[in-house]
Amino acid sequence: MHPEQDGPASQPRRTQDQLRELLSVWAPNPAKITALAGDHRIELIKEPGDWWRPAAPLPEDLQHGDFDYAFLLDDDPTPLPDPRSRRQPNGVHERSRSYDPAGFGWQDQQWTGRQLAGGVIYELHLGTFSPDGTLRSAIDHLDHLVELGIDFVELMPVNAFNGDHNWGYDGVDWYAVQESYGGPAAYQEFVDACHQRGLAVIQDVVYNHLGPSGNYLPRFGPYLTTGRSTWGDLINLDGPGSDEVRRFIIDNALTWLRDYHVDGLRLDAVHALMDSRAQKLLEELAIETDTLSAQLGRPLTLIAESDLNDPKLITAPAAGGYGLAGQWSDDFHHALYVRLTGDSSGYYSDFAADGALAKVLRRGFFHDGSYSSFRGRSHGRPIDAATTAGWQLVVCSDNHDQIGNRAAGERLSTKIDFDQLRPAAVLTVLGPFTPMIFMGEEWGTRTPFQFFTSHPEPELGRIVAEGRLEEFAKMDWDTSQVPDPQDPQTFRRSKLDWTEPTRDEHAELLADYRKLIKLRRTVPELTDPRFAHISVDSDDDAGWLVLRRGPISVMINFSDRTVHLDERTESVLFESGAVGHDDGVTLGRYAAAVVRRPC
Repeated sequence: MHPEQDGPASQPRRTQDQLRELLSVWAPNPAKITALAGDHRIELIKEPGDWWRPAAPLPEDLQHGDFDYAFLLDDDPTPLPDPRSRRQPNGVHERSRSYDPAGFGWQDQQWTGRQLAGGVIYELHLGTFSPDGTLRSAIDHLDHLVELGIDFVELMPVNAFNGDHNWGYDGVDWYAVQESYGGPAAYQEFVDACHQRGLAVIQDVVYNHLGPSGNYLPRFGPYLTTGRSTWGDLINLDGPGSDEVRRFIIDNALTWLRDYHVDGLRLDAVHALMDSRAQKLLEELAIETDTLSAQLGRPLTLIAESDLNDPKLITAPAAGGYGLAGQWSDDFHHALYVRLTGDSSGYYSDFAADGALAKVLRRGFFHDGSYSSFRGRSHGRPIDAATTAGWQLVVCSDNHDQIGNRAAGERLSTKIDFDQLRPAAVLTVLGPFTPMIFMGEEWGTRTPFQFFTSHPEPELGRIVAEGRLEEFAKMDWDTSQVPDPQDPQTFRRSKLDWTEPTRDEHAELLADYRKLIKLRRTVPELTDPRFAHISVDSDDDAGWLVLRRGPISVMINFSDRTVHLDERTESVLFESGAVGHDDGVTLGRYAAAVVRRPC
């Protein structure tokens, strides 16, 4: 056994009922099911609702310690893993291994959780965050996040996928923690270590599709339905059998929050959840999460990644919404990226419009019913500033998607210089939304974050690589620099270089991020969530923008020319670049200043 894959600290003895539940499975499709558990063959009996369960009593040796198990469907001799497996020690095609999360010795009894409002999120990919790429090695860098001022650590997906390394969005065993990261025990250790340092944990989960290799769910029941999204067959949320499919998803969400003490979930691409039922899955999930939060006595947060620009996701149920805590706003990234780089290709084209960034800061979305040239139609809906708070929108200057969507996985830090990275940090951290920092951004790392896979099947690897080239070609982007996702060097190149933060300009940028996050935490106006308390002036041709939050002015010069602003100053809270305060504020090239105005 890999040293990172030890079992729980103390394995309790299973009762017959617990053992019977472990070896139960929902499976409308087969006519016969046999469970293989340790050295035993156990025939299962079909009960009402298409659940198959063993008849008690079960062998006593299965009540002690962990064991491997699987299911045989009908007369097929191939053992299949448990759809709700918590461990796949030998990969997603092999037998499951029992794991009881209750055996872990938690040390976070004093942890009371953290609300999203006022917080700062740090997104990381476990395989590339540390040299070893494991949960336990990631713990070694948590103090760095504490010193930075982070509130939430957001992990890209950790559920089991085929291969050794992957972005995580090819997962097929939603309940199992990827073994190359350390498995479920190491996951619990990581969450526990975060909580002991005052860090909350958000887990990125994928409920809109399953990976291309190792997905055995359709053998058991109607988990999938007709139709396809960008990533494959649709999840059955509204057809026959969908009650249990939805329960499978909701139980998975509650497992992370309850059994693994996670504080929130980032819901991947909810726009790909095709759900025609009266009560949407997202509404149901929000209700169950709020119920569990009340039971546990700590905040639990749901954040949706959505391409819809629909504020209904974060609108309260009483006002006709789904009641999620937050959602990503890519519009902020797009408008800021165009302002910093001048790149208006592909889906960035609309954000070159005059005042695009100012509109996003004032109203949350750029596309709020406006025409989207990339989509060839109008898109989005306005946010009701009276019922929606700024912190409900999660924004960034870079994240895994935006970096991976660039041909060579280039970060913003390799497209602009350090002088330009500072105003990007100022606006992201001190803007009216919840800021999210992508690993290494805080010191302007030069390492890329390229799209990588390790599919053992050569044909699948070839299809994925060709698909990437086709995607970029449709955008009219240069495909000559697109790396092969299957090349192990693509993965290795994407690992953070932890010697950078102590060097020269990297260290200076890191110090600025720490100052900005501390400023955000200590100046009440910088976490005021009300859109009504925000005003923005800008001149895109001249290159400047002023964001006012109460008596605080955040001033940015996006140009390489000096600009003068008629902004009075009582005290200076932060400066970067050449800044003067005679008769207003003068900003040199790419300079930024944060001041308090006199009352």
